[in-house]
Order: sequence, then C-alpha cells, then structure tokens
Amino acid sequence: MSKISVIGTGYVGLVTGACLSEFGHRVTCLDIDEKKINDLKNSIIPIYEPGLEDIVIKNYNDGRLDFTTDYNFAVENANIIFIAVGTPPQDDGSADLEYVLSAAGAIAENMNGYKVIVDKSTVPVGTGQLVKNTIREVLKKRNVLFGFDVVSNPEFLREGAAVNDFMHPERIVIGAESRKAEEIMQDVYKVLYLNNHPFVFANIETAEIIKYASNAFLATKITFINEISRLCEAAGGDVQQVSKAMGLDKRIGKFFLHAGPGYGGSCFPKDTKALVHIGKQFGIDISIVNSVIQSNHAQKLRMVDKIIAKIGEIEGKKIAVLGLAFKPGTDDMREAPSITIIHELYKRGADITVYDPVAMENARKYAFSDIRVDYAENEYTAINDAHAVVLLTEWNQFRSLDLKMLKERMKGTYFFDFKNIYDRKELEGLGFVYDGVGK
Repeated sequence: MSKISVIGTGYVGLVTGACLSEFGHRVTCLDIDEKKINDLKNSIIPIYEPGLEDIVIKNYNDGRLDFTTDYNFAVENANIIFIAVGTPPQDDGSADLEYVLSAAGAIAENMNGYKVIVDKSTVPVGTGQLVKNTIREVLKKRNVLFGFDVVSNPEFLREGAAVNDFMHPERIVIGAESRKAEEIMQDVYKVLYLNNHPFVFANIETAEIIKYASNAFLATKITFINEISRLCEAAGGDVQQVSKAMGLDKRIGKFFLHAGPGYGGSCFPKDTKALVHIGKQFGIDISIVNSVIQSNHAQKLRMVDKIIAKIGEIEGKKIAVLGLAFKPGTDDMREAPSITIIHELYKRGADITVYDPVAMENARKYAFSDIRVDYAENEYTAINDAHAVVLLTEWNQFRSLDLKMLKERMKGTYFFDFKNIYDRKELEGLGFVYDGVGK
C-alpha cells in the first residue's frame, strides 16, 4: 500500500484519486477550493461521471480516501504526489502551465523527504524538466537536499467511461529517469501489472509526446471521415457504409470513424492546438494537425449551412436542439459543436429550445449565458411547435424517439440527424424532411 496525494480534484484528479484508493492505496486529494473539498466530504460530486460517485463515497467511508486544502498535510504524509491540475489553452494555443508549476513549487515548499512527483496533467514536452527545475530552486532556497524523482504518467480517460478506463486501461505509460521511480510507479499500479495490462516505460519526454500524439491522431480520424462525408454528400455516397468498410481493415480499425458535427470536449481541441504550438517551438511544422483544427471548425459551421439550405429563412422559426454535451455520458460542454451551431443559428434570428439529460446546468451557466435559449423539461416538450429538430448528441434516450409523437407536436417537418442515428426511409415515410451527415 502506498501513501498518495493527488493535487487537483477536477476531472482527472478526482478519478485518479478515487480509483487509486479503490486499488487499496491511502489517497489524499487536495484542492485549494474549500467549498469543493467540503462538498466532496459530504458526498457531493462536482462532475458527472458514471460510477465515480459510488467509488468516492465507498472509499471515503472506508478511510482510504480523504480530502484536504492543506498542502503541508498532503505533501508530508505522502511518498507519491500526483499533479492533476488544469492546463487551459492560452490565446496562442499553448498550454498554460501556471497551475502545474505552482503545484510543483508548493510541493517543494512542504517536502520532508524523498518524493516521487507525477505529472498526470496533460502537459507539453519539456514540462517534466520544468517541474524538476522548479522543485530544485525551491529546495535550494530552503537550504535542504531532499531527493526526488519526476515522472510523466499521462492519463487516457474518456469522459463518460473514465472509471472503466482507469480500471481496465489499454496501456499505462510511465516516463521516468530512474529505475527506483519506475519500480515505485509499477507498485502503484500493481493490480494492473498483475492483470497483464501493458506497461510502456520511456523517458519523460517520450511519455509527454505520447499523450498529445494519441489525441491528435484520434482527432485526425474523426476529421478525416467528416471530410469524406462531404464527398459522399456531393457524389451520392453513404458515409456510414464507407466507414464500415474502412473499419473492417484491421490496419485502420472501426473506432473514431463516425461522421458528425465535429469533435469537441476538454481534450481534442486543446491538445491539437497545443501540439501545433509545441511543433513551432521546436521548428517543426505539424501541418496535418493544423489542418485538422481548421477542418473541424469548418465542420461545425457546415451543419448550420445544411440547416439553412433545407429550411431557407430561419428568422423567427423555432429550432429544437436535442443534445448539448460534446458526447453522451458527460455533462462537459467545452468546445462542444452545440455551442458553435446554436450561436450561429441565434445570430440568424432562430428561436432556440434545447434539451440534454445532464448538461443543462453547464449550458445555462457557461455556454449560452450570453444569448436567449429556452430550456425544455424533456425531449418531447422541446419539440412542441418546432419547425425543425437538430440532434447533436447521441444519448440513448434519443435513439428511440416516438417519431409519430414528434410529427404530431411539431409545426414543421425538418429532422436534422447530425449523429446519423435514424434511417432516412423511415423518417421520410412518416413525412419528415430528413438530413444526416454524409448521406
């Protein structure tokens, strides 16, 4: 059993801390937000993530998981400290390392012996060395000579499936500079090691690049099939059949080949921009990824063009949007296609009504605080008297809508299925004017 502290109780930090406590370790999660810490102690979970609440409550009640705002307590009582704070994008696309380096400095201020400091946040190549230098400088000012190792251990957690991904990972990447640090990290993940999950040991810089390269490649697959969807529409093809045939090739694989309104979320937009910026710093033109960023933005705007092409003038017409989160299983709306699409429709005078099973609060507070949007109680009240329905997130409850009820309640007949859930013939047989992506 290891004594572990996790700095940051956001998405990555809370999932990491909770799951490590489930492995049997003693874990303390630290955050400077006192309200968030008090909420966690009272079983109030700040994010929506299936399965997370149960693990947090169970391990907190069993004494393996605790929460604090006290850096001194968190650092002194742990031999392994994970940094899992935010790295938000700056105006130039680079990752803001302020919180990472601040956490590193606070760790050094409170160190009382050898520690392994683990970068769990998604950080650009070279951050591990910056963290190391930050700690050394603070220790020098304190006039102490405690040993330490810095490790890069990037996360590969899908929102909506993060707990399962942590418990059953496809790989565990550990970037370290000493055998001692590797062995300590291997012991942290002993449960996974014994269950034969693949471990990749590398230097720190390689581990940092692996994370960005992985996310950029997945974003590229999504963008590629979205561009093929445009060709399908122009030439009379069906992108779903194209995707299926491509995916049967094991060299390509079937995942992330589903055409839609573009990617969003907290990772792909931020990490693709950061990778392009990292390339510039090293004199490398990451041109493919730069094109992906531009094409993905264009895909979101193209959904608006498709709506207007079908309906014509949309000023004063009610459009019901089903699904706001960037993907099902999460309330995360960061960079969601719904934000761009709804703002553009609003600019053109449309009356917008929305519904999402879990993302409504984030929509009210952040995404649409600057425009007028009506929030419906459910998917069926959302479509009352609507001229058009726009489906943007493939929540399960949207996969089997009562189409006859929709038709009866709607004023218009337009159905924009931008996740390609429904069959065109079925919708047109009921009298809808159907439009998907790449069909």
